[in-house]
Amino acid sequence: MRWVTSEDVPRSGELRVPAGAIFTPSARELADLRAIRIIELPAGQAAPAAKPEKIVALGADHGGFHLKEILKPLLVSLGLETRDVGVYDEKPADYPDIALKVAELVARGEAQRGVIIDGAGIGSSIAANKVAGIRAALCYDRASARNSREHNNANVLTLGARLLTASQAEEVLRTWIETPFAGGRHAARVEKITRIEQQYGKDRAPAAPTERRPSASGSGPVASLIDHTMLRPEATRADIVKLCGEARQYGFATVCINPYWVPLAASELAGTAVKVCTVAGFPLGATSTEAKVAESAAALRAGAREIDMVINVGALRSGDLDAVKMDIQAVTRVCHDAGAIVKVILETALLNDAQKTTACGLAQAAGADFVKTSTGFGPAGATVQDVVLMRHAVGPRMGVKAAGGIRTLDDFRAMVAAGANRVGASASVKIVEAAGK
Repeated sequence: MRWVTSEDVPRSGELRVPAGAIFTPSARELADLRAIRIIELPAGQAAPAAKPEKIVALGADHGGFHLKEILKPLLVSLGLETRDVGVYDEKPADYPDIALKVAELVARGEAQRGVIIDGAGIGSSIAANKVAGIRAALCYDRASARNSREHNNANVLTLGARLLTASQAEEVLRTWIETPFAGGRHAARVEKITRIEQQYGKDRAPAAPTERRPSASGSGPVASLIDHTMLRPEATRADIVKLCGEARQYGFATVCINPYWVPLAASELAGTAVKVCTVAGFPLGATSTEAKVAESAAALRAGAREIDMVINVGALRSGDLDAVKMDIQAVTRVCHDAGAIVKVILETALLNDAQKTTACGLAQAAGADFVKTSTGFGPAGATVQDVVLMRHAVGPRMGVKAAGGIRTLDDFRAMVAAGANRVGASASVKIVEAAGK
């Protein structure tokens, strides 16, 4: 079952959805307004929605935003699905950040090709080509687009919004998409490019965003899966300093603390691999989207690298699904723009199973990195059943964090076995020391 919100409705063309998909009222109204053809796919065809060869990763900085929106319908008309990584408005953005997001999707094989748009297209091409496996080409007319595909097998196209009219850009994009690689003598030359990359590049194509799981016995990577947590309101400066010292000693993934303590934790953990995680809309989730965004942005400026935001539980239970998705999406955008990840706290004890599944789908559709069980301040914490449900709902490529009431090594192992790849705990030291015995 998939929920379709207004954010899922394209500007033109058609929308393919799984059979039985549920449209929110605003999504249905928008689809009618835009004359979108809705195609219901049989269950066997609905997942995945498109194969990688039919997916184009698409991104632009603020200078390329308008052109990106203009080119989307052309890609749809060519039978392709876009994976839009932003930006979503004209607020200033750095083109290397957008180029990296597109390039990584292509390098991981989640999209066969990518398109990046900035003012001139040059910087995005340079940035994308730093990612192993990427052959980005700046094209400015049909001839250069055709050559980049026939001779160079380019898998990323960059365009300059200030250098091309919309019709010129459409010609370049159409030519680039429709032109196949010629192979033959050109294949040998492209292979030489790959060998140069292998000789001088220290990095390889990015791995899928999964995390190591602990072995059945021994501490091993147990600590690397734990967010060492202290969210008590009475925590003192000395408590936070001690928490950070333990994180350095044991190698926890993060320290998870209230926003006030982020600058202190960032200072204490400078130069280490331990990240600073904090919370937004905590613990009720009932603050405005603007407040959650502002809170997240301030924490990111202060040194946080992960944000655990609380879902708007009341809006979810009221059926205001567009509001829930946009709430998550707004926080996700500001975090991803800063290179940080987002975990969405569902507060599962307040939801039934159908609502939990819906919340997982909305978090995934909004681009969040993890779904998380609990704040630790709700009626109950994580359960194995909830982790199993959440893992099933989001599939293998999204993170699941179990938090709330995890106090022993057995608790930890049960959550990981159920599908969690991050665990939040205040009893972290006890868990890791038990694993090492």
